[in-house]
Amino acid sequence: MDGKTLIAARYGNAQPAGGLPLTPVMELMLRHRSVRNYSDQPLPDGALEALIAVGQSASTSSNMQPVSVVAVTDPARKLRFSRAASGQAFVATAPVILCFVLDQSRPARVGAARSEDLWALPLLDNFVAGATDAAIFAQNVMLAAQSMGLSGCYIGNLRNDPEFIAQELSLPRQAVVLFGMALGYEAGPETGIRPRLPQSEVLHYEQYSTETEATALENYDMTFAAHEAEQGRPHSTWTGRHIARYASHEYLSGRINLRTILMRMGFPLK
Repeated sequence: MDGKTLIAARYGNAQPAGGLPLTPVMELMLRHRSVRNYSDQPLPDGALEALIAVGQSASTSSNMQPVSVVAVTDPARKLRFSRAASGQAFVATAPVILCFVLDQSRPARVGAARSEDLWALPLLDNFVAGATDAAIFAQNVMLAAQSMGLSGCYIGNLRNDPEFIAQELSLPRQAVVLFGMALGYEAGPETGIRPRLPQSEVLHYEQYSTETEATALENYDMTFAAHEAEQGRPHSTWTGRHIARYASHEYLSGRINLRTILMRMGFPLK
C-alpha cells in the first residue's frame, strides 16, 4: 500500500487535513498491526540483541535507564504465561515473549553499594517515569522488529498476576513486568489495519476542545464496527468497549488489586 492508502486505512477513509508528507519510516509505522498468529520460524540469529540495542537507544528520563528485559522462549514457561494472561493462545505460540521490566532494583543496589539513602526512589513520579521509559523502549523494539519483517503484539495481561510472573522470571524485589511483547513471523490470514480515532479528536490546537466529539465518536463507532466485521470478529463499537473494560470486574481480573500488589513487590508509590 502507498502512503495515501495507508492513511485511509488508519483513519477508515477519514483523511486528516494537510498533504501529510510521508517518509519510508512513517509508512512502516502506519502499517502497524497487532499480530496474534505466528509461524514456528525462530528469529534470525542476533536479531534479539540488535532489537535490544535499538530499544536502549530510546530516550530515557534523566538517563536513569530503569528498564530491564527478560526474553522467554521456553515452551513450558510461555504456556504458563498464556494461562496467566487470560488464556491468550498466541502468548504460548509466539517464538519469543519479551517481558519489559520496570526495574528499580538496580538503582536500589547502586544506592546500597554506596551506602546512600535514595529516599526519592519510591516516589510515584519515578514509577511514572520508569513506566514511560519502558513504553518508549518497547516501541523502539516493535518498530525495529517490523522493519525486519517480524510482527508483534503487546501483552498487557501479564499484569493479571505480576507476582507470579516475577516468580517465573526470578525478579528481585522492586522489579515488575509492566507488559510483554510477542514477536515472530506472521502466519496467515493477515490481519487488517485497525482504524484509529479521527485526528480531529486527538490533535488539538492551542486549547483542548470537545466541540465535535459527539458526532465524531458516533461516526467512528460505525467505522470501527465495520472493520471488526470485516475481520470476522464479534460486533462491537469503540465506545462500547469502554463499558466492557472500564466497568467490568471480570476484564480487570487480578489487576483490580494492582496497587496493593505493587506495594508488596517493593513499590510504595508515595
